[in-house]
Amino acid sequence: MKKIAVAALFAVMTMSGYAQSGTNSPYSQYGLGVLSEQSNGFNRGMNGLALGFREHNQVNYLNPASYSAIDSLSFIFDMGVSGQITNFKEGNTKVNANNADFEYAVGGFRVARHVGMAFGIVPFTNIGYNYASTNNLVTSSAPTSSAATTYTNTLSGDGGVHEVFLGAGWQPLKGFSFGANIGYIWGSLNRSVVTSYSDAYVKSLARYYTADVRSVHFNVGVQYTQHLNKNDEMTLGLTYSLGNKMTGDAVMQDISTDSQSSQSDTTSYSIGDAYRIPHMFGVGIMYNHANQLKVGADYSFQKWSGILYPTYISSNGQRDYVLRDGVYQNRHKFTLGGEYCYGEYDRRFLRRVKYRLGVSYATPYYKINGQDGPKEYSVSAGFGIPIINSINNRSILNISGQFVRTEATGMIKENTFRINIGLTFNERWFAKWKVE
Repeated sequence: MKKIAVAALFAVMTMSGYAQSGTNSPYSQYGLGVLSEQSNGFNRGMNGLALGFREHNQVNYLNPASYSAIDSLSFIFDMGVSGQITNFKEGNTKVNANNADFEYAVGGFRVARHVGMAFGIVPFTNIGYNYASTNNLVTSSAPTSSAATTYTNTLSGDGGVHEVFLGAGWQPLKGFSFGANIGYIWGSLNRSVVTSYSDAYVKSLARYYTADVRSVHFNVGVQYTQHLNKNDEMTLGLTYSLGNKMTGDAVMQDISTDSQSSQSDTTSYSIGDAYRIPHMFGVGIMYNHANQLKVGADYSFQKWSGILYPTYISSNGQRDYVLRDGVYQNRHKFTLGGEYCYGEYDRRFLRRVKYRLGVSYATPYYKINGQDGPKEYSVSAGFGIPIINSINNRSILNISGQFVRTEATGMIKENTFRINIGLTFNERWFAKWKVE
């Protein structure tokens, strides 16, 4: 058992060097970036539905109480990638962008009767954008016959936050389970705004915002299953994640460069431990009929309101970088979804395929110039395809497609089509060999 635990942790540390998740959204310049869906292969087809699910052959890290349902004699390892195409629309202007990323890697196994463990690396937030706009500026500083000057604002950013975790779940009583994850969150937040002018006599301006953040993250979950009759049962799931400070300085550099002499004036500002993660609550319910039809609903709440955000202020010749209230707001998310499989162990292949569907709606967690940020509407569908060969007949290929619409009044509209592919390896590791 010790060898397995060491191997699992080594795998996590190795994957952390390669795990990346990204976005092309200009909305990722706000807050901590675009929040990750925090889902893996089996529930992405249900748009992230998870809190009431107890899967014996999948790692459901969104509710650690579910680890107690993992099969004995099994070692499960799940990893996934995604590819997406996004259309951005503002007025009559449309632009397309695409990217593909390695998303997550998680694993789980049973360590004792009714006790399971899990580990993994998952994305928490994503930052990735690069766009520019050019406008006219009238100035009298240039000794030319024309006073018309153009200026270009270029905004770019990259980075994001990831989490590596280790968790356990225990079922002390029939129908009741609880579990916990302890994780380490880390990442970099890099953003810049550069203003350049066509008039060589006007100084170019640049502001660079950077932060390297890290924190311990702790979340707990419980599940209670009530059997209604021989074929039907209901499971209630509850989760809570502790909010706390993220250590690391938020740094802003204000740079003014003379285009003629190439000399620069730099002013630096710094705020210690400027970022926080919020308290998070979740509740979900799942109805299971004969282990064929599973339908459920999740609600999650993130308490962002009241958290301060580092903001650059320039007024009446005074400039400063301070923590400001009123940037964040509480976030709500609702998800409905389900899965159907005629028979997980049926001899006919098509009857063993899992069919999934889900929809969700989420409110923004930040404001833009005092106005609510974009709301998110999404729908997904997918399949869990069993992998059957002479070596293994318990692994699953999870494929899903997802459409996401992100919009706010008077702002950029985003339409994203995403393909998610996850491969769940389910190996029989703990059986004792017998010699005849």
